[in-house]
Amino acid sequence: MPLIQAIILALVQALTEFLPVSSTAHLILFPWLFGWPDPGLAFDVALHAGTLLAVLLYFFKDWLKLILCGFGLNYPPGAPAEEVAHNRKLFWYMVIGTIPAAVLGKLFHHQIEDTLRTPKIIGVSLIVVALLMWIADRRATLSRKLQQANLGDGIAIGAAQAVALWPGVSRSGITITTGLFRDFTRQAATRFSFLLSAPVIAGAVVSEVPKLIKMHRAGGLELPISTLLVSVLVSGVAGYLVIAFFLRYLQTRTLRPFVLYRLLLGIVVLVLVFLKAAAP
Repeated sequence: MPLIQAIILALVQALTEFLPVSSTAHLILFPWLFGWPDPGLAFDVALHAGTLLAVLLYFFKDWLKLILCGFGLNYPPGAPAEEVAHNRKLFWYMVIGTIPAAVLGKLFHHQIEDTLRTPKIIGVSLIVVALLMWIADRRATLSRKLQQANLGDGIAIGAAQAVALWPGVSRSGITITTGLFRDFTRQAATRFSFLLSAPVIAGAVVSEVPKLIKMHRAGGLELPISTLLVSVLVSGVAGYLVIAFFLRYLQTRTLRPFVLYRLLLGIVVLVLVFLKAAAP
């Protein structure tokens, strides 16, 4: 793969991992539309390592507080007991919310990879989730802050994250939508979504690293290490900027542009699938 293609796909990953438009869909559709070869496992791991780096760095202080409070420490020192108690509960809600995606990913990863990653399925998924997002964005009361999260939120948003294993759904899209249905503000729903994404992305990266090491030792690594490192860097830096932009954007704006984008993209994909199938 030429370096320019790697950089383009790294930017696509960064933009679409955190915006509610589905990174899986775009990483499948871009090579399909432009006739690029499958970049392979190593490149996929590099892209996810980059976005993992972005979300960990952006929410480093949040995760530090959640983990330390979650395991019984009072952090930061001098913090009110109510804040410590909230962080402790939120940490365990995140743990519970991670379980559905981890279990389903372990059980059905290969079936999803082998049978569902098709443009037709992605086109339909883009449209269906766009409609759900539109309904949630219109009816949400936007009355709850992240400090008001409870166990039901962790279970519901965690289950939604598991649904995101279906190509074209979008992890951020379906989890933010679920958060809105549970009356979180847009920003609170998005922060919950992004925090919850870190363990799942980390699990995906860690599970693939042994295969990557095995490929490297066997001389089967198709991409140069330099290209993989550039991809991690581009994906990480761009992902960090996207997180910052999106959280700021949602302070005053709605999800309507992303709903429209998903609808238009889904329709275009289905039309192209139909034309390719009808072509002699």
